[in-house]
Amino acid sequence: MKAIQIFYEGRVQGVGFRYSVRQIAKGFNVTGWVRNLPDGRVELQVSGEEEEANAFLEAIRQSDLGSLIKKESEHVLATPPDSRGFEIRT
Repeated sequence: MKAIQIFYEGRVQGVGFRYSVRQIAKGFNVTGWVRNLPDGRVELQVSGEEEEANAFLEAIRQSDLGSLIKKESEHVLATPPDSRGFEIRT
C-alpha cells in the first residue's frame, strides 16, 4: 500500500479542480480526499496499491488539469488517509 499527500500549486482553485480529481478517482481503486487550502493550493491525500496510486496521479497530470498545475509537492504518509472512497473535503 502507498499513502501520499500532494500539494498542487498553480491555477487550481475556482476551476473545478477538486471535482475533476474526484471524477478521475472513480476509475481507480484508491481512497482519499481532496480540498482547497486558504493559501490557494489544493491538498490531495490518497492511498492504494502503489501501481494503482501512481496511475491515478499520472491520470491527473495527463488530464486537462495538467495545464493548470505549476508545481506538485509529494510527501509519503505514515498512515493512509481516513476516508471511505474518494471525497471532496472543505
